[in-house]
Amino acid sequence: MNKLIALWSLCAVLVSVSHAQQKITPAKPGVTYGKTIDKTGAISVKTLENTFKKDAIFSGKIQGEVVEVCTKKGCFMTLKREGDQEPIMVRFTDYAYFVPADIIGKTVVVEGKAKVKETTVEWQKHYAEDKGQSAAEIAKKMTKPKKDISVVADGVLVVN
Repeated sequence: MNKLIALWSLCAVLVSVSHAQQKITPAKPGVTYGKTIDKTGAISVKTLENTFKKDAIFSGKIQGEVVEVCTKKGCFMTLKREGDQEPIMVRFTDYAYFVPADIIGKTVVVEGKAKVKETTVEWQKHYAEDKGQSAAEIAKKMTKPKKDISVVADGVLVVN
């Protein structure tokens, strides 16, 4: 009987997770994902980059333009940086929420912790697959670890 209850519970969880992306509210100004936040005190991506010249970790709000989203379920997004620099990876605290694909091109404010970290080749490949890149692109680009800015966000607010 306990096995039957456990199996039923597992099925219920899997069904709710599989429908998670379908229930995500479309990205419109004022919509929040995760913790409810406002844009007061948000710094720009450029200011964040300059912060790392003197501090190892930044806690607070960052405003930027979304350029990519995980195509599988919206489990991460990236924020645009100036020039040819790699975008900033934004993941969500404990994968407690996801963002919709229509958030690309929107200006958002994220609140959380940012740091410069090294991303292994394995994780680079994983993210590239989730972005929908081909195996050939992945094999050509992902050959060594890289340092980049990573954010773990408690909440996301769509500004415009």
